[in-house]
Amino acid sequence: MTDTAEQIAPAEGTGASGSPIARAPEARRGARRPRRGALRALIWGAIGIAALAAVWELYKFLGPADGWLIGAQEGITGSGIRLLPRTSDQAMPHVWEMGARIVEPVTRAPGALPLGVVVLLAALVSLGIAALGWFLGVVVGFALALLMLGIRIAEWAVLPFVILSQTVPLIALAPLIRNWGSRLEFGDFSWESWMSVVVIASYLAFFPVAVGALRGLQSPETMHVELMRSYAAGWWVTLVKLRLPASVPFLIPALRLAAANAVVGTVVAEISVGFSGGIGRLILETAVAASSDPAKPWAPIFGAVVLGLVAAGFVALLAAFLTPFRRQETA
Repeated sequence: MTDTAEQIAPAEGTGASGSPIARAPEARRGARRPRRGALRALIWGAIGIAALAAVWELYKFLGPADGWLIGAQEGITGSGIRLLPRTSDQAMPHVWEMGARIVEPVTRAPGALPLGVVVLLAALVSLGIAALGWFLGVVVGFALALLMLGIRIAEWAVLPFVILSQTVPLIALAPLIRNWGSRLEFGDFSWESWMSVVVIASYLAFFPVAVGALRGLQSPETMHVELMRSYAAGWWVTLVKLRLPASVPFLIPALRLAAANAVVGTVVAEISVGFSGGIGRLILETAVAASSDPAKPWAPIFGAVVLGLVAAGFVALLAAFLTPFRRQETA
């Protein structure tokens, strides 16, 4: 009787007929969840942008035209501390004015490109430089993490200097890197200004990768490492089979922070070293026209924001690729 009941009872995870066809609706519902999640994220992103624009216009309507200064001395320009920004049309143009300026020509010269196109071209240049800096920073940071993982003395000696390196002001470091690079001579090789920008971007990007990768590679418990040793697994086998999968939850935030640092380093370095063609230099060039064209400087600023979002989106795609390789414990 028991055997008959076991034969009649459907297997776990199958339908009443004992076939996996009944699981098809659940599979389809599971496939829709990522799409709904992406659509929900886009909706909330659009709501956030609309809310930010509404706050901008609300403050422009209610805020003081000259802002709010504390400790200002009469007759001395620039004295005092400004706690609230000015709301004049020159300091805070309307949202629709900034949007309309993007589609207008960048200058009054005949055949001038629209400002949005100029910003896009500059953003693409900066994106390529930031990507190179991010990649170089990831390679250097991960190499340092492997060195500190394999040699404990190296961790004690290198990690403090890795942390100390981020205390150096970027504004002071950029001209030094350009000066040192210009002195390099290898045959016909000549140091270009964009190379200095790449070095500075990688300088900011390597730190979170080195710290996050080291933390992730050291995350496996001792019992797991001892188990690999009991199987006669060497250091590299343990690294690939155990430590790398375990480091994914720590590595993804580090890569995201490194991407943001690379973008910031690229924009600041373009201004510091005088590299023309990127979004950072364009911000500086359009700021000169702020008095006569107050909406113009905001276009490259928005371009830099979009550049950061693109970098974050790339890391999100990379995280989606790395997630299946993560090993999780099951009870």
